[in-house]
Amino acid sequence: MLRRQLASLIVLLLVAAPGTARADQTDDYVAAAMRTFHLPGLSLAVVQNGTIVKVAGYGVADVARQTKATPETVFRIGSISKQYLATAIVLLDRDGRLRVDDSIVKYFPDAPASWKPITIRHLLAHTSGIVRESPAFDPTKDVSDVAIVRGAYDGPLLFTPGERWAYSNVGYSALAEIIRIASGGPWTTFIAQRIFEPAGLTTTAPTNVKPTLPNRATGYTGNDNANVAEEWVALRPSGAFLSTVLDLAKWDAALYSDKVLDAAARRRMWTPVALNDGKTYPYGYAWHVEDWSGRRVVWHGGGQPGFTSQFLRFLDEGLTIIVLANGDDVDTASIASRVALFYMPQPTPSAAK
Repeated sequence: MLRRQLASLIVLLLVAAPGTARADQTDDYVAAAMRTFHLPGLSLAVVQNGTIVKVAGYGVADVARQTKATPETVFRIGSISKQYLATAIVLLDRDGRLRVDDSIVKYFPDAPASWKPITIRHLLAHTSGIVRESPAFDPTKDVSDVAIVRGAYDGPLLFTPGERWAYSNVGYSALAEIIRIASGGPWTTFIAQRIFEPAGLTTTAPTNVKPTLPNRATGYTGNDNANVAEEWVALRPSGAFLSTVLDLAKWDAALYSDKVLDAAARRRMWTPVALNDGKTYPYGYAWHVEDWSGRRVVWHGGGQPGFTSQFLRFLDEGLTIIVLANGDDVDTASIASRVALFYMPQPTPSAAK
């Protein structure tokens, strides 16, 4: 669904005029989109080559208190979190503490025999065949990552590992457990020390952090985001973190440097996965990797009850759009893509023709 929504905006990108960015265009558009979706609040960052060129908050972070949304407002970022776990795996591979082509039964020795062909690489790229959700997952309870993975043992694989692509949150619970074993400590600690600290992320933390981060938004759900959303107790690796657009902009800046990942590692993460038949699927390590009629794009969205997010990077243009919202009845993919039109530095090759 989300990929179709994004693809439908390619035509708009083709006709984007270069050099037309105006702050009021962006503000007017975002305000109109929020009215359309009845969205309480939204934070936005536009980043060009690692430097913020626009950052703003719109609406309210809390309807009852009428707290304004700002760039400092903290949201659940959902599956954008996956890129931090994938980065941790790449770092551990570089350190020689694991290999992405290791079978995961090395870390789950009690796994079914059918899981033996599954590698860490399969987990990263959602080509393992493991189901999307584990029967053991309960958002109201603190269940260990290994228990979540074991909860999926009884069900058959959806397909032979590497045969095709199918999104699996269970796979990222497995990666969290692998990070814990390979690093010798909590996976959240490894990510904080090896990713957040070097990148300068100061307001990104697990969703269950105590005490919680200040300036947290309240999430809203239901038609027109009319109801306060349930607060998940569980720390879910596939959607593990709270963050702000300012911290995500710092992460974007780090991806232009070798602070965390070198150029070779970034290329690995942004290379479409090869399937068993030799074809590729447009997903790398926790990033969708696509060509939008001449524009190389990597992106990921996220969602949890009451929250929706989008992280959209145009590689050749050096342009990144980050959108965090405190409602789940909203298309942040279309908002991010439309905002990109105001900042696109040049037309695509297709448009030039």
